[in-house]
Amino acid sequence: MTDSARAAPTASRQLIWTLAALASFGPLSTDMYLPGLPSLTRDLHTSAAAANLTLTASVLGLGLGQLIAGPASDQLGRRRPLLVGLAGFALASALCAAAPSVWVLTAVRLVQGLCGGAGIVIARAIIRDLYGGTQAARMYATQMAITGVAPILAPLIGGGVLTVSSWRGVFLVLTATGVCLVALATRSVPETLPVAQRSGGGMRASVRMLGGLVSDRAFTPYCVAFACSFGAMFAYISGGSYVLENVYGISPQLFSAIFAGNSLGFMALSHLSARVVDRFGSMRLLRWGLVAVCAGALGVLAVTADRGAIWVLLIVLFCVVAANGLALSNGVAAAMASRPQALGSASALLGLAQFGLGAAIAPLVGLGGARDALPMGIVMAACGAVALGASLTFSDRRPAAV
Repeated sequence: MTDSARAAPTASRQLIWTLAALASFGPLSTDMYLPGLPSLTRDLHTSAAAANLTLTASVLGLGLGQLIAGPASDQLGRRRPLLVGLAGFALASALCAAAPSVWVLTAVRLVQGLCGGAGIVIARAIIRDLYGGTQAARMYATQMAITGVAPILAPLIGGGVLTVSSWRGVFLVLTATGVCLVALATRSVPETLPVAQRSGGGMRASVRMLGGLVSDRAFTPYCVAFACSFGAMFAYISGGSYVLENVYGISPQLFSAIFAGNSLGFMALSHLSARVVDRFGSMRLLRWGLVAVCAGALGVLAVTADRGAIWVLLIVLFCVVAANGLALSNGVAAAMASRPQALGSASALLGLAQFGLGAAIAPLVGLGGARDALPMGIVMAACGAVALGASLTFSDRRPAAV
């Protein structure tokens, strides 16, 4: 832990809110413009499939951007890559608003994601710079509880913008958000990685460090558990509307209410994790969370395979989403604790695994068509089982700091 950790508790409230805002790039840049996809398709005279590529490009960019910004922050410090990424996000968002075709929009969305990834990856690294052990786990849980508001608000904000503007107006809002975050980070985020603790050796050293992390049996299992637990939840995010509306016949308004309720469950368990991690320990909370995610995902598979009652499906879906409030924050804490000398790179691989898996899952859940619930159940069950299995298999290699 750095010397700045001694001062962290007095500054943590302002800083944690700033870092939570930075970590919200994912839902902000993806969910906010979802209500505008139909009008975007019409305005750019394109197909729904081509319009959806803009979403895929954004998710891929968020993952790849973390792979670039994380190692860069280990070498250059946290502030410079962060501020460059935020400024790039604001500029790319403005270019999205002016895109003349879906293909230009797709390319710029990729750049927007690449830049936005810097905020996500560096926010995680800064927390681990400042905090260790269960205190780091508490900060991750608090950050996720705050960030959990974004998936609820982003579509509502996007829908509100569409009442007074077009889909281009949504990207102008994202431009303004990026500008505000540049100002907020400039004022509130200190440099948390002293020069003496930075890594050297350029790109070649970064590649070696990333390779070492991939082969590190103290890091990789928690990275896999984190990504697959998120993957189980993302399968619901990607396919839940089709399953609940097309298969079970609920209204879009009711689906929005269900989605909000599940998000509140995620926030509540994240908040609970922050409150009780000192008592139970991060590793125990991680295990409880993964068991609940796996049990809920297997329940989703059973219900979708047999076209079970909707109230049973809603219960097991809630279990998966809410339990991620325990699994994700404590999974990050466990993975980051295993490699304190390469926090930016470790955070980058976590982000790449998370968003890379999410990008792969999105088309998988739709393989059976808009009226088939089983693919979502299969993907969720597979992700939940792999997440729990990775944690159980390597339970003897727990990071000592967590």
